[in-house]
Amino acid sequence: MKFRCPYCSKECDYLEIRLEGDLLTIIKMQVVFGKHAHLVWTYTELFGIRPMRSRAKKIRVLQEEMKSLFQAEAFTYNRRTYRISTQGIAEALNIIVHRHFDDPLENHNYLKKIMITIAEREAREAGRSAEQGLKKREEIQRTGGGRKKENLSVEGQERLSFISWDMPSAVLTDEQIEENKRRVKGLLLSLGG
Repeated sequence: MKFRCPYCSKECDYLEIRLEGDLLTIIKMQVVFGKHAHLVWTYTELFGIRPMRSRAKKIRVLQEEMKSLFQAEAFTYNRRTYRISTQGIAEALNIIVHRHFDDPLENHNYLKKIMITIAEREAREAGRSAEQGLKKREEIQRTGGGRKKENLSVEGQERLSFISWDMPSAVLTDEQIEENKRRVKGLLLSLGG
């Protein structure tokens, strides 16, 4: 479909303008994928995008779907949402790219099935590392908050010389407890609380 430009009277083709817009969008989107751009492009080619001139819109749509996957680092399959890292997505793309398909792909379901196993593995690993971190923090708290007197410098030992690491906490009388409560209340009121 051709038309004349109202400003310069040049004859323009609407399909050509749309094609240029799609190609420009595709080029600008490559930055989102970073070092995985070649994997995304190779995966997109598995959808039978040749000749590129007539399939530019399909390429743009596929690239936009991959862009949203990379940015969200999550996907939905069978009404369940899975979290996956960028590295996990790249691993799944690498598996698919190196697989031979007789027919072009029609949707992302095969990619999603591969990403499910990777996402579940990542979730297990994240759970294990979180549990280990929690155990380390609990151990640090159990052993005195990670500060041992013998590990401190001489200056630090002098500052903490009033602390006895083996002495239990002080037992306060009811009068001392009430006095402490009054002080805290006075501090809060003076701070505007």
